[in-house]
Amino acid sequence: MINKTIEKVALIHINNNCVLSTLSKSKNKLYFPGGKRENNESDIECLKREVFEELNVHILENTVEFFGTFEAQADGHAPGVLVKMLCYFSDFEGTLMASSEIESFEWIKYEDKNRTSAVDVLILEKLKKQGLIE
Repeated sequence: MINKTIEKVALIHINNNCVLSTLSKSKNKLYFPGGKRENNESDIECLKREVFEELNVHILENTVEFFGTFEAQADGHAPGVLVKMLCYFSDFEGTLMASSEIESFEWIKYEDKNRTSAVDVLILEKLKKQGLIE
């Protein structure tokens, strides 16, 4: 069994008791916006870059708030390869527009958890438990 962890930074943005999620062009599951750090980026720098690349909006740095770290089997990887997601709440400015590797975006509820990756299910469970999403 492989023992490896892929670390990612993700945006958790809630509107009307739903949370923003994205569908990548090459995937069939929904993922929270974000991705891997590049060149020793901080979490916030990574979040800003990834969200702009994927959704063409600018993270408002003064609204960023750490939500939690979640870990689960990485989707589409060998058993034992984990993904560790450092999640941040944040507002943004601009108009959401799928770009780069993103096919589309949608606002999801807890009932959509079966359409997401294992780590996203954990995040949705905590959001639901805290009464932040339906």
